[in-house]
Amino acid sequence: MSPAPHDSAHPAQANPAASAPTPVNSTGPSPDQPQAPVLLAPPELTSAAWTRVSSRLLAKALAEFAYEEIIEPAPVTEGEKGQYALRLDDGTALTFRARRGAYDGWYIAADSITHEGRPLTDPLDFLVRARKLLQLDGATLGHLIRELSATLAADARLDHTALTAARLAALSYAELEGHQTGHPWLVLNKGRIGFSATDAARWAPEARRATRLPWIAVSNRIAAYRGVSGLDTPDRLYARELDPEVHAAFRAELTARGHQPDGYLLLPVHPWQWDEILLPLYAPAVATGAVVPLSTDTDLRLPQQSVRTFLNTSRPDRHTVKLPLSVLNTLVWRGLPTERTLAAPAVTAWVHGLRDADPFLRDECGVILLGEVASVTVEHPLYDRLPEVPYQYKELLGAIWREPLRLPPGERARTLASLLHTDPDGRAFVAELVERSGLAPTVWLQHLFAALLPPLLHFLYRYGTVFSPHGENAIVVFDDQDVPVRMAIKDFVDDVNISSHPLPEHDTLPDDVRAVLLTEEPDFLVQFIHSGLFVGVFRYLAPLCEEQLDVPEEDLWSLVRAEIMRHQARFPELKERFELFDLLTPRIERLCLNRNRLHLDGYRDRPDRPHAAVHGTVPNPLA
Repeated sequence: MSPAPHDSAHPAQANPAASAPTPVNSTGPSPDQPQAPVLLAPPELTSAAWTRVSSRLLAKALAEFAYEEIIEPAPVTEGEKGQYALRLDDGTALTFRARRGAYDGWYIAADSITHEGRPLTDPLDFLVRARKLLQLDGATLGHLIRELSATLAADARLDHTALTAARLAALSYAELEGHQTGHPWLVLNKGRIGFSATDAARWAPEARRATRLPWIAVSNRIAAYRGVSGLDTPDRLYARELDPEVHAAFRAELTARGHQPDGYLLLPVHPWQWDEILLPLYAPAVATGAVVPLSTDTDLRLPQQSVRTFLNTSRPDRHTVKLPLSVLNTLVWRGLPTERTLAAPAVTAWVHGLRDADPFLRDECGVILLGEVASVTVEHPLYDRLPEVPYQYKELLGAIWREPLRLPPGERARTLASLLHTDPDGRAFVAELVERSGLAPTVWLQHLFAALLPPLLHFLYRYGTVFSPHGENAIVVFDDQDVPVRMAIKDFVDDVNISSHPLPEHDTLPDDVRAVLLTEEPDFLVQFIHSGLFVGVFRYLAPLCEEQLDVPEEDLWSLVRAEIMRHQARFPELKERFELFDLLTPRIERLCLNRNRLHLDGYRDRPDRPHAAVHGTVPNPLA
């Protein structure tokens, strides 16, 4: 299904409500009488749809809160095995059927949740009834209800246009993104605080509406450009990203307004960001001509799961563009940190250099590193000089251009997150792909783990370097039979971390890269693979494989461990690194993503980006 194109010719025209239909019985307003606004309810907001998505999200909330030990359900000793009870604030009990899995995970049957003998499907009701149990303060509870409601509305929108697994399998990488249901671990995964209902219907990935992005010109007195070799000047980037006539038109617009085009850098902006954030906060720069709004380019772009990232659907050979968006979603405000944006091309050059000089990564794995190859950063004259102000005000304006995913004929790509998708009939997308491959499920999973793990393990062991291979960042490349063959990985400047333990492989690290990359102790560095991939993806993949592919959960984890051991046998000279970066310890720290919102940071402003909370430990199924 192709996304519906939508031409947003100017930021001010990006409001779909402006084209709301006139009621059929209307004769139109008289010239001296303003037209009354027309209020339209989204078609997906029906009682049945709301109950369906609410029931599903309540089961997820109970499971994830129990995993993070925010709540501690107690087994019911009488009756059917696998029954649990949770005492609410008023002393009444909520009961449900659940089973436990790897990493002490919980799998809860949504249709089994009852309260005082009656089915319970409403997670908002649960929040209110358990607010003391959850240890929520008033401010956090108020914002939680808002963010949970927005997530449910997005889920209803997704359900309204959901496709079967068979139809999803035929979609392109860009189109498939618009059908994903969001972070599997985070309960409030589509809150998007800052978006109105109209904004969400226009700009969220599940809206699947392509747009032409407006561009601006920013004086190089307040803007800076960085690019990798081959894109070391802005004009080299623009030659690839803009049709010659579009680039010429932008320069002509600047000249017509009395500006010297060579004194400006060009970049696209998110129309919502321009209207809501940039025009108010950069008004002095607009007034003096340091920031000049231009027209749109000619390419249609489709928002991806991160909301702020756009794939070019008109010209797939052109770069993906990542733009700051001052919306609070999942754990953080989705801006672009100035320092890290400036360093993005240098980080890419270093990571590419490691891969290109390593025959195993380059030739055997064929790993694709989707580098952030060019960036424009724009300073704010006040905020950038005030370290104590909230970090969201230091991530307002800029752009990052990421390499597009280029594959040879016969290969296709899907995000790892798509393997967790289940269609309206209950069929798992992974089951559809396994059936199409013609392979036995266990053999298909061996191919999957052989595509994903070797490059990640080699970067960890050989270079003390990790990516964050969660479902959105990790991309599975399949052959023409839907068999996994290799992987692509993205998001370097935000999610690449290196070992704080000195390694000779880090001697070549440029100073600007060393200054911006986050460092972690070796025993925590492995958490990026454990929590990003094993806990954050495979913990959810395992029950799907057990239910729909007849692969017991224990067998799946045995396959993962076997791939790790196979890699270690391949590189015996790195034995000390296997011990330094030990993935096979009996227990690992429990990272908690929902605790961060409920207890650690809530919705408070802070000068630095938050990080996941740690609470206790869990058993490691790979030990």
